[in-house]
Amino acid sequence: MTTSDILAYVKQHPSGKVKIAVTDIDGVLRGKYIAAEKFASVVESRLGFCDVTFGWDMSDVVYDNVKYTGWHTGYPDAPVKIDLSTFRKIPWENDVPFFLGDFVMENNTAAYTCPRQLLRKISADATQNGFIPYFSQEFEWFNFAETPDTAHQKQFRELTPMTPGMFGYSILRSALKNEYMSSLFEQLVKFDIPVEGLHTETGPGVYEAAIRYANILPAADQAVLFKTAVKEIAYKHGILATFMAKINENLPGCSGHVHQSLWDADNKHNLFYDEKDPHKMSALMKSYIAGQLHCLPQILPMIAPTINSYKRLVEGAWAPTTLTWGIDNRTVALRALPGNPKATRLETRVVGSDTNPYLALAACLAAGLYGVKNKLSLEKEATIGNGYKDTSNGVLPQNLHMATQQMKGSALAKELFGADFVEHFTLTREWEWKQYAKAVTDWELKRYFEII
Repeated sequence: MTTSDILAYVKQHPSGKVKIAVTDIDGVLRGKYIAAEKFASVVESRLGFCDVTFGWDMSDVVYDNVKYTGWHTGYPDAPVKIDLSTFRKIPWENDVPFFLGDFVMENNTAAYTCPRQLLRKISADATQNGFIPYFSQEFEWFNFAETPDTAHQKQFRELTPMTPGMFGYSILRSALKNEYMSSLFEQLVKFDIPVEGLHTETGPGVYEAAIRYANILPAADQAVLFKTAVKEIAYKHGILATFMAKINENLPGCSGHVHQSLWDADNKHNLFYDEKDPHKMSALMKSYIAGQLHCLPQILPMIAPTINSYKRLVEGAWAPTTLTWGIDNRTVALRALPGNPKATRLETRVVGSDTNPYLALAACLAAGLYGVKNKLSLEKEATIGNGYKDTSNGVLPQNLHMATQQMKGSALAKELFGADFVEHFTLTREWEWKQYAKAVTDWELKRYFEII
């Protein structure tokens, strides 16, 4: 749609309102309704969101360690530029118009704290080097027959799964809750989130969805909006959806695998494909994989951002623990999927469903491009068989604290993402670790209360 078409739709919509959203450092959508008349006045300029958006955690507790904002700044408004290309109609809200925005500085340059702006920067870097990055993210998540009220009343313990048992790819379970599953598929597509596949995954009430690939920024928009849209649609069916990476030690974790490829500037050729190579993998694809293997330990918090992320990254739980790659191997960190000119791609399996898609996709692309720019050789042989046992190239950091300290001190991370972003982001991860470190858990009570 043209700008005039969009403005006309907003003006004539009977609700008289528009929904605007931005994304915080954790990938949580923060937004508000504004009047259609107000929208018309700010669409070519800017509107304000309090900059506490990047000054608090996902529980709205303000950081005490970041420089960008805080009590020392007075929490002023931060300018947001509406991106008209993100226009959508929300089908479960009577087609109310919806837009995403980018945080900018007063001089209209990108705000270094804004995840969407960071992805713009990395994407532009790819374009300047003659590459069009095509990405997609797939998600697994748990669904519970609960509401926010009942979950809080139960203190998030002993929640009732939407369906019982371990039943991946189940035709029966998809029939059991078909109204919800069908609503997800149909409403997401209407919301311009093109779902290619939706099925039950192993675990009680677990679904998995694959989203069609797109240029990297729209792909990240789709992924961010997918998570919130699923939650909103679930509400309407009396279901509570969660994208936690690991809900229970006895159940599989939830992935957010990132699929990626680079195409030429004419958008005609998949540069990861080489007909002459025994595995149909180009030299560029091999350097891209080498770049990710090299960079992953230094940027891991961007694709494993929470305390809970590392509960998923354990041996034998369908998530990687080693710095490995392989061809169509689901036990490694990087799963190469060569085959034909259109579909040859790389799947980064470290990424969990709890990620901020803007940061996860930016990390994958920046790391891959690092390998391409520096012509890194893929010296590590493809892992055949059990990747958990192949530690020849090292292992991933085992918790958020270890990963954050490695990223904080990394000159490479600062080269890829800028020193200001790395400082702010790692301070937020240190805050997250601090909140966890002082908490008394159920595990501690069960283990120590009576015996010690």
